[in-house]
Amino acid sequence: MRLWSIHPRYLDSQGLVALWREALLARAVLRGMTKGYRHHPQLERFRAHPTPRAAISTYLAAVHLEASARGYSFDATKIGSGRTDILIPVSDGQIEFEWDRLLRKLSMRSPRLYRQWRTIRRPQCHPLMRRRAGGVEPWERGIAAAR
Repeated sequence: MRLWSIHPRYLDSQGLVALWREALLARAVLRGMTKGYRHHPQLERFRAHPTPRAAISTYLAAVHLEASARGYSFDATKIGSGRTDILIPVSDGQIEFEWDRLLRKLSMRSPRLYRQWRTIRRPQCHPLMRRRAGGVEPWERGIAAAR
């Protein structure tokens, strides 16, 4: 499961569709509707939010907005009605880690997007996220695998 902290605009079509599916899975987990993925580290920041279900719905709404802008027809009824204005903090180190990971994926999967995004040094966060100083987040488990 990868719930990107970076803005969904940077994802290729394959990444955006995967994000939609994985965020829907995260929503199901947070609603107690699954047996698996209940302890997935990517969910820690949502569980730490004062309103976890509203946070994942807000996250999904931003993914849906990006998908709609690209002409995709993701089912908005799957998002849920709750929303929040309380942002989730995410460290600069985490954004950098995810950005490097995405650029590696794009270089192989979508060279055109890779060329478009590779010069960006400070990518935008997902609209639900608020950038703060710090290293890679403690819940990130992909560090060793990415090296």
